[in-house]
Amino acid sequence: MEQWVVSAKKADFKGIAEKFGIDQVTARIIRNREVTGEEALQEYLHGSLEDLHDPRQMKDITRAAKLLLEKIQEQKRIRILGDYDIDGIQSVYILYSALSRCGAQVDYEIPDRIMDGYGVNERLISQAASEGIDTIVTCDNGIAADQELSLAKELGMTVIITDHHEVPYEEQADGTRIYRIPPADAVVNPKQADCPYPFKHLCGAAVAFKLIQVLYQESGRAEEEALTYLENAAFATVGDVMDLLGENRILVKEGLKALNKTKNYGIRALASRNQIPPGGIKAYHIGFVLGPCLNASGRLDTAKRALKMLLAESAAEAEAFAKDLYDLNASRKEMTEQGVLQARELVEHSELKEDKVLVIYLPDCHESLAGIIAGRIREQYHRPVFVLTKSEEGVKGSGRSIEQYSMYEEMTKCKELFLKYGGHPMAAGLSLPEEHVELMRRKLNETTTLTGQDLRGKVVIDVPMPLDYITRELIEELNILEPFGKANEKPVFADRNIQILSMRIVGKNQNVCRMQVRSAGGNDFTAVYFGRTGQFLCYLEEKYGSQLLEQTLNGKGGGMLLSFVYYPELNTYLGREDIQIIVKKYS
Repeated sequence: MEQWVVSAKKADFKGIAEKFGIDQVTARIIRNREVTGEEALQEYLHGSLEDLHDPRQMKDITRAAKLLLEKIQEQKRIRILGDYDIDGIQSVYILYSALSRCGAQVDYEIPDRIMDGYGVNERLISQAASEGIDTIVTCDNGIAADQELSLAKELGMTVIITDHHEVPYEEQADGTRIYRIPPADAVVNPKQADCPYPFKHLCGAAVAFKLIQVLYQESGRAEEEALTYLENAAFATVGDVMDLLGENRILVKEGLKALNKTKNYGIRALASRNQIPPGGIKAYHIGFVLGPCLNASGRLDTAKRALKMLLAESAAEAEAFAKDLYDLNASRKEMTEQGVLQARELVEHSELKEDKVLVIYLPDCHESLAGIIAGRIREQYHRPVFVLTKSEEGVKGSGRSIEQYSMYEEMTKCKELFLKYGGHPMAAGLSLPEEHVELMRRKLNETTTLTGQDLRGKVVIDVPMPLDYITRELIEELNILEPFGKANEKPVFADRNIQILSMRIVGKNQNVCRMQVRSAGGNDFTAVYFGRTGQFLCYLEEKYGSQLLEQTLNGKGGGMLLSFVYYPELNTYLGREDIQIIVKKYS
């Protein structure tokens, strides 16, 4: 079982609650999100479009806008080079749609995930030159494409980089860093060391959105026209798993309002296909419902399908593309489930189960699914996981890590095994010869310093809160914490000595447990657990015996006491509203 720990950050919660008119519980949660100081609290609770930073603070952004305006006026051919994920697709959409509205001679190219790999490559540059392209605009990539963009300059093209990734650097013996920025006529990326833009955590589509704001200002267009693309920047911010704090929180909060009134045929069709009611899109839906449909096109086919859906000019055209993406995502989910099942089988029925670092070779798995499968296996076993697949050039793989294990650093210890590798502490990509697979597994496990405690996992509780403290008013107040996502997760609470009065297993896949429970204070609630119900029942049987479990399943319980990590919500059914507890963890 995981360790349960309470977040114990300090602040004057009573004072914050009184000043901002919120419950002390809400004040504690906001402090747990590292929001401190009156100005930051005000922005977190009440930030609006007026609080967004001036895009002209971004280095080279005005220069890039003026260059584009010049190219538009001269009717020079412009090509946008994007990426095949959610952020890349939305970035291309913003730039292509906005430049088209300005009368530009513009087209786009998105690399093929398997044939081209990530980002700009020399094939795309040579192709652009041979087709008479005058100007290359990158989005969600380009900052690391030194060699490729050098070729573009040699071939006489104008180059504008818009990106949000880290700037590559070489570290000197004395620890100083020399940053390598590709040759370009303008580089728009807030991560540049000398860029004065105050918020460094924008996604690629948000950078593109900022550029369009300046372009529209320079061309004399109304500011409201640029705000058309706020919904796309918000979609990409959630889809690219950016921290939902500071400016990103405002972009997403305001962008969700726009998304729920969108005129974009593609987004409306995709929401409808996924049975999301009009006006019902939340950050959750972008991350787990709509976003994966866009990503599926880049994983299993071409990301151009998703882009064409966003560019559709009629509801019928959009619906056809939305159906394609929905079906592709269903295939992706099915293939992922098969891969996860195979990976679990390998772990459970081989010596892999004893490893602290899991290296799982699934030769027949689609290489684009390796990262998703690695993430799912990591969640189950709370260990660093590499999933490897067979490719034309040998073996490719993706890794997903835990906080205590820096993937990039650990891979560097045996870098001689890899043909290519890269990444950061929490995720990595690699390629290697097939004969090195077992060597990689052995070396990573020999060199790791992970302990048994590291592998236990940790559940961080925002507030230990008795069920009796929950009110309808508090639940409604917790809505001000939305949108939820990375760095602003949905808060969790905990309570102990909860009496289980009755329980039943329901749902199409028997994966929902509905319980009637009684708090220590004597109040009754409905509690719902979604997940591995079989494992839950085994836990209860082991702890309390089969007779008591059977009684409880028959509605005659009361003898079982549990602790819950939970989240409260209001459940509306047949016009009646009740408080319901969503159980996240149990012990």
